[in-house]
Amino acid sequence: MGSANETGISVFILLGLSSDPGQQWLLFVLFLALYLVTMGGNLLIVLAVGTNSHFHSPMYFFLANLSLVDICFSSTTVPKMLAIMQTGSHTISYAGCLSQVYFSFLFGSLDDFLLAVMAYDRFKAICRPLGYITDMSPQRCVLLVAACWVIAQFNSLLHTILLAQLSFCADRTIPHFFCDLAPLLLLSCSDPAINELMLMCVSGAVILIPLMCILGSYAHIISAILRMPSVGSKHKAFSTCGSHLAVVSLFYGTVIGEYLCPSSPGSTDENSLAAVSYAVVTPLLNPFIYSLRNQDLQRALYRLLCRKKPSKL
Repeated sequence: MGSANETGISVFILLGLSSDPGQQWLLFVLFLALYLVTMGGNLLIVLAVGTNSHFHSPMYFFLANLSLVDICFSSTTVPKMLAIMQTGSHTISYAGCLSQVYFSFLFGSLDDFLLAVMAYDRFKAICRPLGYITDMSPQRCVLLVAACWVIAQFNSLLHTILLAQLSFCADRTIPHFFCDLAPLLLLSCSDPAINELMLMCVSGAVILIPLMCILGSYAHIISAILRMPSVGSKHKAFSTCGSHLAVVSLFYGTVIGEYLCPSSPGSTDENSLAAVSYAVVTPLLNPFIYSLRNQDLQRALYRLLCRKKPSKL
């Protein structure tokens, strides 16, 4: 049989996370709960920042953008996975598959860039406080977020357009819970050399350059923390930085393993686990990591939920 593009075959088969029917209900309940918590936590942050003038500052502006992107990132993959578990229909259209590739790259790249921008913002606030208001003006913050969107759009469009040029054979089974680029390249009857080269070069730059910015920013931040005279302040700052770096390590570690390390047909389980980490777990953790240690944000969330001023937290 010829390629999917040439014979009119217009669907792929997503195997999901498990082929055991006995696990489907458990996985459905688990991922539905994770998705609802992710949506609720991130939406509350967006509403709290948007409705409270006290949070109209660069740090909260970037946090609200990160939460909005995480809502979209999770919605790109999890609802389809839940539908597969609930209905048992593992098919996804060719157009739907390309859409998942496009939006997963778009929102994944935005997560990548916004984490770097947030680290840069904290570097400016802690290490260069005198010039912070000028350096992180509202206009510059908007430009930084707009630049993130432009670069992320370029990255996702590039990979989606190159993928659309490939032909696919009769075997349309994707051993994954969503249409990811790596397993799709393995199904191609065409030579994916250009796709793999662009994945290594462009996506490598998109992943590694922001990571270097984050590590450089936190190196300066930690150096500034070590010069603090108060032991209590040092402990609080290190605790906060440690939780932020833990999320960064989880996100970048799994993304690098998924896209920059050579894949093989035998590594599909590991790839699915990595994808769950960066596409499901990281959007879930971000609102907790960036808000649980922030008492002002906790109070705002409390007021948003209860519609009254709390007497004491």
